[in-house]
Amino acid sequence: MLSGDLAALYEVEPRVLVQAVQRNLERFPSDFMFQLNREEFTNLKSQIVISSWGGIRSPPYAFTEQGIAMLSTVLHSSRAIRLNIEIMRIFVSLRKHTASFNELSDKLNQMESRYDHQFKIVFNAIREIINPPQPSRSKIGI
Repeated sequence: MLSGDLAALYEVEPRVLVQAVQRNLERFPSDFMFQLNREEFTNLKSQIVISSWGGIRSPPYAFTEQGIAMLSTVLHSSRAIRLNIEIMRIFVSLRKHTASFNELSDKLNQMESRYDHQFKIVFNAIREIINPPQPSRSKIGI
């Protein structure tokens, strides 16, 4: 998650969140948090249409699950603690759903190997439901 989005969730100004992190950099190794590079930042700005006179001017920080968990140790508020608990619960729930999809995919592969090709259409349809094809995006104006 990006620092600006997390600041909104924690109900603090983005600069307050970044300052708290900067004062505790030893708690945020590169696999917990990193700052977007100029190219990523430019791409982000073009996607969310930030005006040249407003919005963020420097690349935001991106936090991993572990970095978000660490935020509760540097943002000393009851809201930060409650919010981190809920975010961790969401990550756990997402992992459970991912695991169940993986199990379903494994079972589907086992069934497909046992049955003949007359069910190939059914298996392919189920696979598309599990992993829908990603829409291709073309650049605007091309």
